[in-house]
Amino acid sequence: MGNYYAGKLNAMKLYKVYQTNIPRVKQYLDAEIEFVSKGLHGCEKVLELGAGYGRIMKRLAPLVKSIVGIDVSEDSVRFGKEYLKDCPNCNLMVMDVHKMHFETEFDIVLCLQNGLSAMKGDPLHTIQRSIRALIPGGKAFFSTYSADFWEYRLAWFQEQADKGLLGEIDWEKTKDGNIICKDGFAATTFSPRDLEELGKATGMPFQVVEVDNSSLFLVVHKDSF
Repeated sequence: MGNYYAGKLNAMKLYKVYQTNIPRVKQYLDAEIEFVSKGLHGCEKVLELGAGYGRIMKRLAPLVKSIVGIDVSEDSVRFGKEYLKDCPNCNLMVMDVHKMHFETEFDIVLCLQNGLSAMKGDPLHTIQRSIRALIPGGKAFFSTYSADFWEYRLAWFQEQADKGLLGEIDWEKTKDGNIICKDGFAATTFSPRDLEELGKATGMPFQVVEVDNSSLFLVVHKDSF
């Protein structure tokens, strides 16, 4: 799906995804940002994976020292630089998550809005790279959808298909937390057990937290020694 975002669902199309008319989806999007922002003190250096055009970066910019966003889509980054022009502490760049080599640079790493699914590849590999980017004592946040949000998630993706942002939903294949479109788009999710297993595999302290009955978060704490 990384190629899908790079080639199809990017820039203005991606922006339109988040101009939803579904109040419950708006609540979900706000709740994710509120969850990660409640512990910020204004001094943090943040890295966001799969930042798109900078939607989350813009919301967090007033609350942190600096925020770097990376995304595989050149079009989204180009669009995002204009979107973020009034946020001098934001730096959005084209980079493949699976090839990033940040090391001990950030207080917080974010991979929100079901990012581990969107980026494909081995999710543990993405998590491990994220931990490597953290300073000792830093935290990494990874979110996926809660099973309780399935009805609203389906409505949101149908809204996107109706806008022509995604292909027609394949209702025979769409089930068990997975949304499949006839143009090749596919979105999976992670269960609480999946996140628990990923957390254990890091060897670091972690928590799995449900937020707003819409998101599941894996929060990994990098050891401070």
